[in-house]
Amino acid sequence: MKQMKPGSAALLVILAATLARLVLAAGMGLGIDESYMVAAAHTFQLSYFDHPPISWWMELGIQRLTGLHSPFIVRLPFIAMFAATGGLMYGLTRRLFSPAAGLWAVIGLNISPVFSLAFGTWVLPDGPLDFFLVGAAWALARALGIARPEMEATPDADFWPLAGILIGLAMTSKYNAVLVMAGALLFMLVDARARRALATPGPWVACVLAAVVFSPVVIWNALNGWASFGYQGDRATGFGLHPLRPFAIWGGEALFVAPWIFVPMVALMIGGLRGSDRRARLLAWLGVVPVVLFSVIGLWSSRKILFHWAAPGYLMLFPLLGDWVVRQAGTMRLWIGRAAKGTAALLVAAALFIALQVRFSIVPGFDSMFPPGKSPTLQAIDWTSFRTALKARGQFDQPGLALAALRWFDAGKIAYAVGPSMRMTVFEGDPHEFGVVTPPQSLIGENILIAAMPGSVAAIETRYAPRFRSITVEPPIDIVHDGHVLLRIPMLLGHHLMSWPGARR
Repeated sequence: MKQMKPGSAALLVILAATLARLVLAAGMGLGIDESYMVAAAHTFQLSYFDHPPISWWMELGIQRLTGLHSPFIVRLPFIAMFAATGGLMYGLTRRLFSPAAGLWAVIGLNISPVFSLAFGTWVLPDGPLDFFLVGAAWALARALGIARPEMEATPDADFWPLAGILIGLAMTSKYNAVLVMAGALLFMLVDARARRALATPGPWVACVLAAVVFSPVVIWNALNGWASFGYQGDRATGFGLHPLRPFAIWGGEALFVAPWIFVPMVALMIGGLRGSDRRARLLAWLGVVPVVLFSVIGLWSSRKILFHWAAPGYLMLFPLLGDWVVRQAGTMRLWIGRAAKGTAALLVAAALFIALQVRFSIVPGFDSMFPPGKSPTLQAIDWTSFRTALKARGQFDQPGLALAALRWFDAGKIAYAVGPSMRMTVFEGDPHEFGVVTPPQSLIGENILIAAMPGSVAAIETRYAPRFRSITVEPPIDIVHDGHVLLRIPMLLGHHLMSWPGARR
């Protein structure tokens, strides 16, 4: 039997993984972050509170195009873009190492849980970020003339503008793209041949183009009190000493990437930084800043460090991983193949279980195993029973009636379920994009239905009673799945909001 060519095999892997993602996308509701992104913004803006605009534009664009906003529909552009990311990953790795290495880089990318399931399926900024970063790395390699020896590549200045545009698009997807680009600059400073390129117009043209592409984000921040920059920058504050925290962060990142992928990746990155192979050195420098920085920040910051923040660094290391696998032989290669197949099988099984459990409750009584409000199903379903309850009460789409939650993530789940016909605001904590679109002071004079959780309903009523002419307790609304109440939301109705701190009089 004729062996399949690496390019064809890589395409087959991408198509099979995409099919699995489509099943998962169709089978489960929007998660917390996804619901928030889809519900919080209904118009195209230069940028948004949490992240730059590209992921928001993608989900808004598919809604405008189709007239639909179901989980499957809003996820489609992200699934398609991740499939394209796999193609770019193959092309980058094939150029730097070999077609066989490209195949294994694609396999690694598609069996790494955080990349394959989260970034490859969900409505998150990381999907477009990955696409543009891999494209930028490919264009940078072309501009610097870095390739496998048999290609006899030379620097090609024509690729600097493309590199700049892709870098700008990556930063307009998510801010942490700048960390990978910082690694690119460090590589150009330590690599003698790349350093000579700094004396040519190419890199500076790329910088100007990247800045132009990113400029809408800067303009939006300037018009909104630098809100987004401030929010993201604040995550590095809160000083203390936590000597063991970097190891906990690396451990969490290892689980997200998959430990058997994480360990060789880190070793290859260290080897690339120390070695003389320009291909490995470029990839290692592209990856090292995000991989190291967030763990270092964890030494002093009391803020929560999310494990996926460093993912762009690990993304740059998949070509190194693919080349390493190709260089293995005998028992090691056999074990790697088995690990890849086993990981792929586990991911497919997990995706199928989630989709089937959410849709058909294949494990009867699963939700009853958890205390109220603690079932994992609560995040995997859309809270459509909230909309149903409002309709039954005659409160849905009622003129002069808005919604409020005490937390931004509750607001996201509720607002997505209800739809754009009712305005949603957030009363406590950081309201995120809701504070930009519908701040509480914009609802002065209106009635507001309040999701009174978490905490004591009586205490919440006492806290907000002075803001309204009157406030009454409403019947709670149950979030139901398969006949089981997953969450009971206490409700208050504030009549005529009279004041809010910061409101214009």
